[in-house]
Amino acid sequence: MKVSKKKLEIAMARAELNRNTLAEKANMPIPTICNVYTRGTCKPATVGKIAKALGVDVTEILAD
Repeated sequence: MKVSKKKLEIAMARAELNRNTLAEKANMPIPTICNVYTRGTCKPATVGKIAKALGVDVTEILAD
């Protein structure tokens, strides 16, 4: 799935999380979060975990 870097950054800012704390909250390795951040793609389950950790709907961080 395509993740919007800008939308992800906005959601992280609203949740007051950096990549490390997001990884902890999503129960994922930090490199996974970094890969999503730089590549902009990941599996649906990964997007779901990230969105849940950020407290947003999945559609709020997906690219248009």
